[in-house]
Amino acid sequence: MSVKFKVPIFDVKNLRFSVRGTDILSNISLEIFHGEYIAIIGPNGGGKTTLIRLLLGLEKQSSGDIRLFGKKLKNFKEWYKIGFVPQRASLVDINFPATVEDIVNMGRVAKRGLFSRFSKKDEQMVHDAMVKMDILNLKYKMVGTLSGGQRQRVMIARALASSPEILILDEPNTGVDTVSQQRFYKLLAKLNKEDNITIIFITHDIGVIADDIGRLFTINQKATICNDPKEALSCEDMSALYGIEAHLIHNHKHEH
Repeated sequence: MSVKFKVPIFDVKNLRFSVRGTDILSNISLEIFHGEYIAIIGPNGGGKTTLIRLLLGLEKQSSGDIRLFGKKLKNFKEWYKIGFVPQRASLVDINFPATVEDIVNMGRVAKRGLFSRFSKKDEQMVHDAMVKMDILNLKYKMVGTLSGGQRQRVMIARALASSPEILILDEPNTGVDTVSQQRFYKLLAKLNKEDNITIIFITHDIGVIADDIGRLFTINQKATICNDPKEALSCEDMSALYGIEAHLIHNHKHEH
């Protein structure tokens, strides 16, 4: 684990979120530090997406404390530091009237504001984001005509265009084939290692946990934090978490 600052990027203490008297999440405490690569896994309905929405201020916790970069959530203003790729972001209508470049530009607009003119730096950041995601050759293509894997990389490039320190991806592999998934994990590991971007990857699919992940958080109403994913990912643990007989498939590194 690469920890650059002593203050966690996310510092969550005793978090609880309930709807009409029913706890969706309870007693969640965790810390995420700069430069980490973390997977958050758990069954559908276990509260993973709710946790991320709470961390991003999109939902209000019932009780508990959330701090970002040492600041209370309500006082945090530097949202451009966080790149977020929500669920189903890559499922774009085939008639959606935007090019790849248009979509990636939107990430830059999020940082600058809607009516600011693009500078040379903005253009460079958009270009760099497309290069990192290997989609420069697609920049003039209509996004609706792309494959699921290509659209996935476009949406991540849009998040990267604001030069975030953190990248949060919620179930990003929806509608993406296995070969594209493997390429995607390789790109994420590169962003984490070379650009030192903190990555939080949310999935319900225990078969796609990448070897590069440093820590694993399992969420099913409550949280369990595993500092060694290789040891934690036993079939017994996963069966207990998911309530089913789990057969784990490690996503081993591939030769290129």
